[in-house]
Amino acid sequence: MLKQHLTTYLLALMFIVPFLLPAQNGFVPRVEELAKKVEPEVIQWRRHLHQYPELSNREFKTAEYVAKYLKSLGLEVQTGIAHTGVVAILKTNKPGPVVALRADMDGLPVIERVNLPFASKEKDVYQGQNVGVMHACGHDTHVAMLMGAAKVLTQMKSELRGTVVFIFQPAEEGAPPGENGGAKMMVEEGVLSKNKVNAVFGLHINSATEVGTIRYRPGGTMAAADRFVIKVKGKQTHGSTPWTGIDPVIVASQIIQGLQFIVSRQTELTKEAAVISVGRIQGGVRNNIIPEEVEMEGTIRTLETGMQDKLHADIHRTATNIAESMGATAEVEIFKYVPVTYNDPKLTDEMLPILVETLGRDNIILTRAVTGAEDFSFFAKEVPGLFLFVGGMTPGQDPTTAAPHHTPDFIINEAGMLHGVKLYCNLALDYLKRH
Repeated sequence: MLKQHLTTYLLALMFIVPFLLPAQNGFVPRVEELAKKVEPEVIQWRRHLHQYPELSNREFKTAEYVAKYLKSLGLEVQTGIAHTGVVAILKTNKPGPVVALRADMDGLPVIERVNLPFASKEKDVYQGQNVGVMHACGHDTHVAMLMGAAKVLTQMKSELRGTVVFIFQPAEEGAPPGENGGAKMMVEEGVLSKNKVNAVFGLHINSATEVGTIRYRPGGTMAAADRFVIKVKGKQTHGSTPWTGIDPVIVASQIIQGLQFIVSRQTELTKEAAVISVGRIQGGVRNNIIPEEVEMEGTIRTLETGMQDKLHADIHRTATNIAESMGATAEVEIFKYVPVTYNDPKLTDEMLPILVETLGRDNIILTRAVTGAEDFSFFAKEVPGLFLFVGGMTPGQDPTTAAPHHTPDFIINEAGMLHGVKLYCNLALDYLKRH
């Protein structure tokens, strides 16, 4: 029995000790020094990008702004990847692995409501509608942080071995319907294979995580995201005599209720979380005409492939049966968009000591999986990947009062970006050193 307990204890130490004991890397103080020097520029870049956001696959000026700066550092720069993507390569000309660092560039069709001197006033057209454009998810900070990391690592080139690939990715929020884009397209165009990337790291700032802390999770950390479209077809008639037609608006409302019963009554939520949300419903042109057709569009979030398949089947069955019961028909299309974002457990364990050394043990927080999605998952399907959440909330603030991402009131404390720059650099440096 004593031997069994001792064996269990030693196995536990194998996993715990690397986390408790920082790596004591000599490059960490140097990164700290250079990151602090570049911080004013990072803030300046971020504010420019925040003021002039662009929608997915339309990041033309953003890409030009980024590429111009990267070229000024003397890096090998490639543009036009996956439409507007930018890739810069730092070659040390010394043997070693290839590590990639990724940031996303696109804004969202959201009208900014935050009172900032650099608030966005930009407008554009999205799916035929006039919309405001805002960096309502922090992608402006990601770009600025990676630009800062590019400068720091370029200054440390003589201390590096191997290659660093800086990936500035468009369309993380999803290419417009009918278009390709994002991480999937970058992978298809060979951004990882052509550069022989061995590992990839990504950061996402978070408005409800305190500045100076990071959240991580080995394995599945963010949900798969699928898009669905349901077209409900009825029979058009005068609004004063609904009995002479089949009202697709009423049918659609019943389908929406039915979709929520899938989650609340037909899904094993103690196993993994799941979400079905309708984000758009459109039908009719006039108040006194019951239309012939209503179209709704929404998102499905799952953290496990078996549950993903089940929800797809449930949505088909629910929508078509409800429509049929009311004399209408429903056509259901489901488009798989983003797989589960998976942090390679071995790579995560390997990088924990440098995370501790960068921010301190108490500031590295093991978190639960979330139902948000990230197309970083396409990179992490090809090579080992690690995706971290960086604190962007003012210290001491109640997280429940922080405006969620994708909302008009979303705001980030810029002090968090310094830590992002350091993390990008230290992750790359530590990986290159270890391998």
